[in-house]
Amino acid sequence: MEVITDPAQCRAGAAGAIVTIGAYDGVHLGHRAVIDEVRQRALERGCASAVVTFDPHPAYVVRPESAPPLLTDLDQKLELLADAGVDRTLVVHFDEARSKESAADFVEEVLVGCLGARAVVVGHDFHFGHRREGSVAFLAAMGAQYGFDVVGLHLTTDEQATDGGGAADGGDQPVSSTRIRQLLGAGDVASANLLLGRDHEVRGVVERGDGRGRDLGYPTANVRVPGDVQLPADGVYAGWYVRPDASVHPACISLGRRPTFYEERGDRILEPFLLDFDHELYGEPARVRFSARLRGQERFDSIEALIAQMARDVAQTRTQREIGSWGGLQSSNPALKATGRPNL
Repeated sequence: MEVITDPAQCRAGAAGAIVTIGAYDGVHLGHRAVIDEVRQRALERGCASAVVTFDPHPAYVVRPESAPPLLTDLDQKLELLADAGVDRTLVVHFDEARSKESAADFVEEVLVGCLGARAVVVGHDFHFGHRREGSVAFLAAMGAQYGFDVVGLHLTTDEQATDGGGAADGGDQPVSSTRIRQLLGAGDVASANLLLGRDHEVRGVVERGDGRGRDLGYPTANVRVPGDVQLPADGVYAGWYVRPDASVHPACISLGRRPTFYEERGDRILEPFLLDFDHELYGEPARVRFSARLRGQERFDSIEALIAQMARDVAQTRTQREIGSWGGLQSSNPALKATGRPNL
C-alpha cells in the first residue's frame, strides 16, 4: 500500500481512484464493509482504491476536552488498511488551519487534485469541512462539477458484520468506534472483538516495574501504553503478547492498580505474564492483544490468596488457548458468539 503524507506533493494518476474518507479509528468491520465497496468499484473501473484519513484524530483539535481514546495508533491503522487491501492511503495532517478549511477547498485539493477521485464512498450521514458544511449532497454537487460519483452507504449493523452471530447491546445497531470503546470500557472484550473482527491490540514499551510479579512466581512485563489509547476495564484477561520478532506468546494479562498492594492509590499498570517464557523483555516494543476477560480486579487478604488466584488465572488462560475458545469467552451478551475470524 502506498502511503501519502502531503496532499500538495501528490498528483492524481490518469486512472484516478475510488475514495473513502474518515478517521477510520479501529478499522473495524463497519469500516471494512466500506473499504470492500471501494475496492469492488475500483476493480470494476480499473483504478486505485484509496482512503483519506487524518492524524491526529480531528477531535483532538476540534474538541480536545472530549476527544475519545484511540482504538488504533497511526501505525496500527495503516497496517490494518493495508491488510484490508487498500491501494493508497492519504494521511492528512489535521491541525487548526485544516479544521477551518472549507469543504470545497478540501474537495479540490485532496479528492480532485491529489487522488483524482472517480467516485467517493462515504456513510450516508457523512460531514466534513469547516463547521461540518460538507455533506453527501454537497459532495454530489461537487462531483457533478468535477466528474466523480458519490455513494452514501448506510452503516453496517451487528447482524451484517457478524454474519448473523448476534447484536451487541441487545440490538441490531450500527457498528461504530464509539460502541467498541464502550464495550472495552465495560471489560466486554469478546463483544468488542466481534465488532473489530480481531482481538483488540494495544502497543507500548516494556519498562522496569517494582519486581513484585517475579517475587510472586509470575514475572510480568510492565508495558507502558500511551495515555490516549483505549484500554479495557481493569481486570484479568487471556490474550497474546507479540514481540518485535513477530513471535506470538499466550499471556495472562493483568490490568489495574494492584489493590492488594496499593489499594486505590497505585498507577494503572498493564502486566502480561507470558506462559512458558523466561527471557528479558525490558526496553522492547510490545503488542498486547486482549482475547477474553477472566475476572475483574480484586483485593486479596493475603499474598497466599493472591498467588493461588494467579495460578487459577494462568490455568484458565492455558485451557482457553488449548481448546481454541478465545474470542467468545464471557461476553456480557449471550447472543454474541465467536465467529472464528482470524486476527487481522
